[in-house]
Amino acid sequence: MKIGFIGAGKVGFSLGKYFAEGGLKVSGYFSRSESSAREAAAFTGTKIFKSTEKLILESDVVFLTVPDDEIKSTYLSLPMEQLREKKICHCSGALSAEEAFPNIAEYDAKGTSVHPLFPISSKTESYKELGNAFFCIEGECAEEWRIILSGIGNPTRIISGDVKSCYHAACSVASNLVCGLMKESIELLEQCGFSEKEALTSLEPLVMSNIRRIFSVGPMAALTGPVERNDVSTIKKHIACINGGNDSDIYRAVSKKLTEMAKERHPQADYTEMEKLLR
Repeated sequence: MKIGFIGAGKVGFSLGKYFAEGGLKVSGYFSRSESSAREAAAFTGTKIFKSTEKLILESDVVFLTVPDDEIKSTYLSLPMEQLREKKICHCSGALSAEEAFPNIAEYDAKGTSVHPLFPISSKTESYKELGNAFFCIEGECAEEWRIILSGIGNPTRIISGDVKSCYHAACSVASNLVCGLMKESIELLEQCGFSEKEALTSLEPLVMSNIRRIFSVGPMAALTGPVERNDVSTIKKHIACINGGNDSDIYRAVSKKLTEMAKERHPQADYTEMEKLLR
């Protein structure tokens, strides 16, 4: 099974290198930017293709590693007759295979979504950590990809296409939204005289200890702090020192979620005043 990539950005670079090092056969790359395709081919020890037609001809599986909002249009631009009996994949967490590849069955081809739960931030370095990534798979060849990825050491889960949006929201909350919370924390420390570098240095032990605790016992058991203690006076002080607008909205919204968790953890406690304060 030869795997070709249309798109030579961070995801295409990383998956191609990871697959090649895992013993899978990678045919090469096509990209609108010939220099990007050339760089990716050199990085993975594969070929550069000057057209999608030639890449498809020499590949059994074609990954469309282009931005999410270009996956469908890229697919529709391909020479459809050449896709017969091919397997087409994308790496979007939000799109289902059916959404990305409309009417693919008409060409006797099969579509699959193969999404790594991992922040691919570097073209040349992220592949080194993909061995730790969890992959969620959806579509016609999901079981085949589950076997392939499990064979090179990745934990996997097959999900259905109708939950892709919910699944991707979960990933974004755990990854992207955390960046927003960290930015808010840094800005508050800057008000106390910290530089950004000092804030990051001081927060790292706190954050890392908390993250380890969450993954050890779960978020409910790991919860500490003034909301969990039902310390209304401290929360009032927090709200008073946080700027209005989005900053206050973020603090109140997350604290409401913590209050729900605290009530479940301490059903005998009365969180009425806390709930009033956060409304």
